[in-house]
Amino acid sequence: MQAYLAGFGLGFSLILAIGAQNAFVLRQGLMRQHVLPVVLTCAISDALLVSLGVAGFGALTARLPWLETVMRWGGAAFLTWYGLRALRSAVAGGAALEAGASAPSLKASLLTCLALTWLNPHVYLDTVVLLGALSAQYGAPVLFGAGAVTASFAFFFALGYGARALAPIFARPRAWRVLDALVGCTMLAIAASLLL
Repeated sequence: MQAYLAGFGLGFSLILAIGAQNAFVLRQGLMRQHVLPVVLTCAISDALLVSLGVAGFGALTARLPWLETVMRWGGAAFLTWYGLRALRSAVAGGAALEAGASAPSLKASLLTCLALTWLNPHVYLDTVVLLGALSAQYGAPVLFGAGAVTASFAFFFALGYGARALAPIFARPRAWRVLDALVGCTMLAIAASLLL
């Protein structure tokens, strides 16, 4: 159970970081257009990537024991950079997210979602490399991976379907600044825990 909860916690923390994919899912939820296909596409993609990381990376680190240390330090560096970037965004501020009057077609929405997921190099660092490396530290890497996959499904469904309730909040730029600050602090805390 400890491995499952650790996978869920880390997976949820990593996916919480606002990026292009999450903003797209939030927009689709605000417009109430193609929400189920979009959240399923994101969650299933994450499940595939996490599974690749857990299955392949564990075997690879068994053959190359130094690789886990390199990946842990690399993951901590990436999370530190991502956290500082989020904090910088919180200080600088940004535009409010507005629900548009029209939404793209289902095909266009899914193609955009797939591109934002599979063409993003950070998704590979988060799922395949970082989660794969960390799963090897647990006696039950499959349970760690299952926790991370559960976090992906929970997050994307909550984001897509919860967007309706968040619409008034995220119409204000201040809400994005607060969220970016929380994301930045979370990423820095995870980076510190990797190093310790």
